[in-house]
This record gives sequence, C-alpha cells and structure tokens, in this order.
Amino acid sequence: MSIAPDRLRVLPLFASLSDAELERLGRAFEAKQVSPGAHLTLEGASGYSFFVIESGTVRVERDGQLLKTLSDGDFFGEAAILTGERRNATVTAASDVELLVLFGTEFRVLEAELPETAERIREKMLERANEPLPGTN
Repeated sequence: MSIAPDRLRVLPLFASLSDAELERLGRAFEAKQVSPGAHLTLEGASGYSFFVIESGTVRVERDGQLLKTLSDGDFFGEAAILTGERRNATVTAASDVELLVLFGTEFRVLEAELPETAERIREKMLERANEPLPGTN
C-alpha cells in the first residue's frame, strides 16, 4: 500500500522533494504501528531497514545507556542502508509509534530510478548521522 505524498511532505527529511518525487517515495515506504516496549532495532544486529517516525516516541540506547529520545519527524537506522553496518544502538518504542519503514533494497531501487532524489535523502541522513550524541564532542 502506497504512502500518500501529504504524509511524507510534512516530514523534515522529505520537505524539499517535489510532488512527483514524494509520489514515488510513497510507493517505497511501508507504514507500521508498534506498541510501547517494542524493540525496533537491536544493538549489534544486522539491519536492513530505515525508519521515519510519523508520531510517537522512541528511546535510543547503547550498552544499556540512554543516548537520546526521538519523536515526530525524526529518523533512525540510516547506517543500515547507507553503509551496511550492524546496528549501533537498540531502539525501543516508548509510546505507541507510527513509523514509515524503507527497506535497503527499496532505497537501492530509488537510487537507480531517481538518483538525484536518493542523493538528497542520503545527504540529509548523513548530516544527521554526523551529529554528535549528547554528552560527546
């Protein structure tokens, strides 16, 4: 089932995309709802998906320590589809969460079909990936 462009347009990661790009991107994402306590990623596990939070809150932990809390419009799991690295944190739903999920294989298809769009998304993901974590410099 396709995600409507209007659902994507309000998310900061996709705000600069055209209607046509949002339409195509909407066909690549899958909507998912999870309950509090659900583990979305596990530290050290292989990762094949990237997540964008439509609504709700998740906790990001490494070695059992809270690194940060993410909410509406934030995303996580980008390393899995950008570099193929193992998950570097455990992400757990802290509330009911509505997510948009993009599998790495779908991102590769987007890179082939819409290389400029994929590159803009990649740049945004890399910006976020390079932000320092709280308490680090």
